[in-house]
Amino acid sequence: MHWRKLGLLYCLEPIHPKLYSHAANPLPLLIEGDLFRVFYSGRDMHSRSSVGFVDVDLAKREVVSSCKIPVFEHGPEGSFYSHGVSLGNSYEAGGQRYVLFMGWQCPPDAHWRGEIGQLVIDPDLSLRLDGDKPLMPVNDIDQLSLSYPWVIREEQGGFRMWYGSTVTWDAGNGEMLHVINHAVSEDGHHWRREGLAVPYGIGVAQAFSRPSVIAGRDGAHHMWFSYRRGTGTKYRIGYAHSRSREAWDLRLQEAGIDVSPSGWDSEMIEYPFVFDHKGERYMLYNGNGYGKTGFGLAVLESE
Repeated sequence: MHWRKLGLLYCLEPIHPKLYSHAANPLPLLIEGDLFRVFYSGRDMHSRSSVGFVDVDLAKREVVSSCKIPVFEHGPEGSFYSHGVSLGNSYEAGGQRYVLFMGWQCPPDAHWRGEIGQLVIDPDLSLRLDGDKPLMPVNDIDQLSLSYPWVIREEQGGFRMWYGSTVTWDAGNGEMLHVINHAVSEDGHHWRREGLAVPYGIGVAQAFSRPSVIAGRDGAHHMWFSYRRGTGTKYRIGYAHSRSREAWDLRLQEAGIDVSPSGWDSEMIEYPFVFDHKGERYMLYNGNGYGKTGFGLAVLESE
């Protein structure tokens, strides 16, 4: 497997107090032809993230327009998304399109944590919150923090979600153990949590984030994600393979993409979003600084 990098697509310059830096967690939605609206999580000067967008011509690999104000802002103090909104992916259920997101909270006397919320995508591609409480809060299965959901519709009906879950803030090597769990739903709204989906290894791959799942031409399913080893290294993009969508094999060396020798993605790569368009398979991803240097594009040359 090999991804050919096509270069940096977009790096946010300050355009609004709530979109002052970063363009993390890119999420593309097809408008028409080769034109995509790519939503992203931008930050204010206090590192609280809100949602902006750029419209990208994928064939020309250029930005044709961008927002001037956020399309969705982080919530007020005390809300489950008071300190930020990190995007997952979009899906349709019951004739309505949704985006799931990680809502950040930073309580004054406790560790930060995340819970999963849901946004409605209206026909004009505006975003609005679907309820003021998290879709998936912390519970007995996910006791500390949740992150970065990804949902697909099952071929036989229903939906499946993969998402991050913190097991411990320190696994003994100074790095958290944050794994990829999964959940199932009949309607895309009510979810039954199924526990661990992807195996992990302390000191090998133990801090996962933003799974991106897509079907392969061979009938298998492929997952790309970002991960840290727990050895002081920064984020890299990893890969897992599955025939059943339930049991996954961790194949880190088969990700097909790594940091560049120099430039905007030379220190770290993370937050992949894999999608198909006109017979090609693409990946949007972030580089240095958790999206501070923007997001780029790669195309899969061999599977």
